Amino acid sequence: MEIVRQLLERCHTLGSDPRNTNYAGGNASAKGVATDPVTGSEVELMWVKGSGGDLGTLTESGLAVLRLDRLRALRDVYPGVEREDEMVAAFDYCLHGRGGAAPSIDTAMHGLVNAAHVDHLHPDAGIAIATAEDGPELTRRIFGDRVLWVPWRRPGFQLGLDIAAIKDENPQAIGVILGGHGITAWGDTSQECQDHSLEIIRTAERYLAEHGRPDPFGRRVYEPLPEAERHERAAALFPVIRGLVSTDRRQVGHYTDSPEVLEFLAGERHPELAALGTSCPDHFLRTKVAPLVLDLPPDAPLEAAVERLGELHAAYREEYRAYYERHATPDSPPMRGADPAIVLVPGVGMFSFGKDKQTARVAGEFYINAINVMRGAESVSRYRPIDEAEKFRIEYWELEEAKLRRMPPPKPLSTRVALVTGGGSGIGAATARRLAAEGACVVVADRDAAAAEKVAAEIGATALRPQDAAVAVTVDVTDEEQIVRAVRQAVLAFGGVDLVVNNAGLSLSRSLLETTVDDWDLQHNVMARGSFLVSRETARVMIDQGMGGDIVYIASKNSVFAGPNNVAYGAAKADQAHQVRLLAAELGEHGIRVNGVNPDGVVRGSGIFASGWGANRAAVYGVPEEKLGEFYAQRTLLKREVLPEHVAQAVFLLTQLSHTTGLHVPVDAGVPAAFLR
Repeated sequence: MEIVRQLLERCHTLGSDPRNTNYAGGNASAKGVATDPVTGSEVELMWVKGSGGDLGTLTESGLAVLRLDRLRALRDVYPGVEREDEMVAAFDYCLHGRGGAAPSIDTAMHGLVNAAHVDHLHPDAGIAIATAEDGPELTRRIFGDRVLWVPWRRPGFQLGLDIAAIKDENPQAIGVILGGHGITAWGDTSQECQDHSLEIIRTAERYLAEHGRPDPFGRRVYEPLPEAERHERAAALFPVIRGLVSTDRRQVGHYTDSPEVLEFLAGERHPELAALGTSCPDHFLRTKVAPLVLDLPPDAPLEAAVERLGELHAAYREEYRAYYERHATPDSPPMRGADPAIVLVPGVGMFSFGKDKQTARVAGEFYINAINVMRGAESVSRYRPIDEAEKFRIEYWELEEAKLRRMPPPKPLSTRVALVTGGGSGIGAATARRLAAEGACVVVADRDAAAAEKVAAEIGATALRPQDAAVAVTVDVTDEEQIVRAVRQAVLAFGGVDLVVNNAGLSLSRSLLETTVDDWDLQHNVMARGSFLVSRETARVMIDQGMGGDIVYIASKNSVFAGPNNVAYGAAKADQAHQVRLLAAELGEHGIRVNGVNPDGVVRGSGIFASGWGANRAAVYGVPEEKLGEFYAQRTLLKREVLPEHVAQAVFLLTQLSHTTGLHVPVDAGVPAAFLR
């Protein structure tokens, strides 16, 4: 339908510009006439963005479609503010047809306002006016009677009635500023509604730019560290912070050192403003009521910063529990967790956290929205968010709790960060894909940058942003500095490392007499030395996190089976196999499990076999190279060929064995000569 096309076009235009609204924030609607398929008569309908959707990427399936006669009839049965949550369930009885999205709490606002098209948005400039101490007067000064003020009211049916009444009483108005919350605009056509929304937003932006003080955050007291030093400091602190904020449940992290964040943290008033918390319901539902702020200068000794973060985290948890107890009623949902979602470190940046990378990243984006709001409000007035009791009512709103209950259960490796070496091909690529499919954030590490990027892009293809699912890092595992840099990149991408797969390898099939010292050194440097270096650097991170972890070595059947013409390869694999035992014994006290997988005959999709090893082994066994996989299969007990995906399956299963360490799992379809005991 044309009306739906226009609505979606308007949603995409408004939602694609972060100045207009935050991710998944706000909603838009259109009213029109359609034919009722039951009666054949015309019926008035409203199409409105449903619960949980995002304006910028909205599709028709994300719209809720409701009958206006039934929606408006709810006025007659509205039981009042104290029971208005019941009205959300009543929206289900107003739905037209099958499918579509669930109606959101803002449905009443759109249905009750007497306008063909309505937008509700959360622009930073608009919320700055909405949270200013003298917001009503500012609204009159900026907009005259073209845009009116609506005092704070929790989203719901009554707010819809309030806005509808103001619209009816003020025919000249194009919209309203919602105290503490955002804006709502309307129009007779979709284009007019969009124009009115943008007029409110751009007018507010111009006013703040022309009349705002240049130093809303006060005197600069903490200059940002230089970029290289800043990122090094962030990488050192991130695993510690991630471990702290995962006290109640494990979290994934996102690091931001954007100019907005660094400017806010440079000002002397940032502790005072941060303590006031965010205001717009969309903001604090993702950022919690307030962040944790490190109260040390950027150049404080690292050990002092770590110690102080621990103290502040303990105090934050106590205060959050006290906040919950101050406002909870007997029918409130149980406390969801007392850890912060946002941690601010002056001179370094912001660390945000969530159940996955997207949630963590979006939480950080919302706090930047909050910083922009504070800047705007403080530049022309004083920032005054809604009070604590109102924040609690929304944070622990039964409607929000119901939304959480509707979410699908987490995948087995949700909140885990995996680093896979040799991840650009063969077993490594299959393992990276499998771990990502099980919910992990994956760092694809490979010497071949293009191969690593390709695998990371494949993994991220279904994510909102590819980097939310996987990132690629270029690393030669024989180079200690490159490994340190790669691990740092992994930490800055996701907050830490929980699962390491030592898969990088190569093989040269030569007899003892033909094996050179260079052959020997190359294979030992990649597999024995490389695994040691990767394990050492990632173990440092896991210990700092304090959440345990997994290190899995992709060893080989050849670590225990003596075959011809592979002395360097077999010896290097035996070294890896014993590293598993040694590290399992050493790292167990930190909850880090170390296990191994012993594959054999992984021909198809194998980078090692494609690089010449396959041709050499085929010559040794006297079979055509294209038949090598079949040859290996026939010498096994199960008569099955081993594929990279089978090795990846073993890696995943090892991560699920919570009480197993020091184990080697054969993935060889049954080679008796390689039985471990």
